[in-house]
Amino acid sequence: MSLLATPLPGFPDAAPLAGLAGGVLIGLAAALMLLGAGRIAGVSGIAARAFGIGAGSMPRAGAWAFIIGLPVGALIVMALSGAPTPTFAGPVPLAIAGLVVGIGTRIGSGCTSGHGVCGMSRLSQRSLVATATFMATGFVTVAAMNAFGLEVLG
Repeated sequence: MSLLATPLPGFPDAAPLAGLAGGVLIGLAAALMLLGAGRIAGVSGIAARAFGIGAGSMPRAGAWAFIIGLPVGALIVMALSGAPTPTFAGPVPLAIAGLVVGIGTRIGSGCTSGHGVCGMSRLSQRSLVATATFMATGFVTVAAMNAFGLEVLG
């Protein structure tokens, strides 16, 4: 077992060092994007720019490179680490979920990465409220699913 996959007592599936490493890399990437490109690394804004439905200073080619790099980077890490292949309920639920998330990011003026990582680090009031709302909604959803006997993580 690698050091990054060392579990916590009582939580055999937890990998706190892997989470820490991932968090550091996300923070580093957000800082580099802000310092190097002068923009916030909010995925919804970058995706809107890539698809031509949002304005911004980032070139569309750069936005596409960022959007394509997200799953490709995850696939590379998955292949190198031997992590299990994720499964999905199918293309229709995935498309519906993506649409609902997209609508939510427009209503909330940004996504979890923009508010949670970049906005929180800048102490943006809007991001503090948005992130508290994301977290509270997640807690309520998990509690409701547990109350109905549905498996949240598996």
